Amino acid sequence: MLSADTDAVVSFRNVTKRYGDVTAAAHLDLDVTAGEFLSFLGPSGCGKTTSLRMIAGFDQPSEGEVFLEGQRVNGVPAYRRPVNMVFQHYALFPHLNIEENVAYGLKQRAPKPPSKEIEMRVGEMLELVQLSGFNKRRIWEMSGGQQQRVALARALINKPKVLLLDEPLAALDRKLRREMQIELQNLQRNVGITFVLVTHDQEEALSMSDRVCIMREGKIVQIGSPLDLYDRPINRYVADFVGKSNFFDGAIDRIDTTAVNVKLDCGLMIKANTGPDLESFESGDPVCISVRPEQVILARKEEQLPADCGVKIKARVMNRIFLGEHTEYLLRDEKLGEFLVLSPRQNERSERPFDKDEVVLAAWSRDTALVLSSE
Repeated sequence: MLSADTDAVVSFRNVTKRYGDVTAAAHLDLDVTAGEFLSFLGPSGCGKTTSLRMIAGFDQPSEGEVFLEGQRVNGVPAYRRPVNMVFQHYALFPHLNIEENVAYGLKQRAPKPPSKEIEMRVGEMLELVQLSGFNKRRIWEMSGGQQQRVALARALINKPKVLLLDEPLAALDRKLRREMQIELQNLQRNVGITFVLVTHDQEEALSMSDRVCIMREGKIVQIGSPLDLYDRPINRYVADFVGKSNFFDGAIDRIDTTAVNVKLDCGLMIKANTGPDLESFESGDPVCISVRPEQVILARKEEQLPADCGVKIKARVMNRIFLGEHTEYLLRDEKLGEFLVLSPRQNERSERPFDKDEVVLAAWSRDTALVLSSE
């Protein structure tokens, strides 16, 4: 029998889930530690919600084993698992007021706690989610953000070992979603409960999580901290899904102890000295160069560019978009094609912004160019 990591709250061991001929999750191995905020991130149909439902007990694995606190829970129904779930549309009861919604889980316990204890616990939960005094409000009298807090309070009142969040912020507008991201982080730190979030929103996952699990076609592609995934993606798929990046296809020309030369399909030779898996590459292997838009430097004079340039080209500004603290430029080079540059506003205070159709110098240093598998 496969064993669980005894320090993990949730463990998957070679877990596969099939629906008929469709494999929704394939050979998943994962440990989620106590007090961690972990997010499943990926496009629709990648298996992230299926993974969450197997933790919750709504779905059972076709193969492999699921453990909660070291105990195998295959076949254990959802209501007997020490987890609670917050759904995308909250699933609040419209015929109950706020305190009745929050108290619902406690009242289903056997034996049911005394009324005074339920009242006290409800008050504590509403204070935790900053809804004190809203006890008698009806659901339709609450805003979207307030309804989300009610759903969180209802899920937390039973003190679950794991709180599962199925895209809980998807129905909120952008500004409120950002506010709730901060509140969720603070709430998770205050209660110390393990949070597992499912989202397709990269900003949401990167801003809130201790670790992010990137999924694709039912498989885990890479797990790591937001910083690791952003700075050290293992392949093009991860780099493309986590943040914006410019990709230039080519093949390995030469690798030495200090750098790798990549000959791009357009004929340019680019030198780089970073990459998570360079030892696995050989001369002639197809790869891509990934360069984040904020790592490209624009200048009108060559002396303003770094000395260790991996590439230095002239490009034409095709478009300029003001984004507040940054300006995004779309540039075009005859060989490289189009690529994005994200320039901080502070860099433009000493020099006027670049104009549309202006020809500028663009460069990036060798250590910011990642050599990645093109998969």
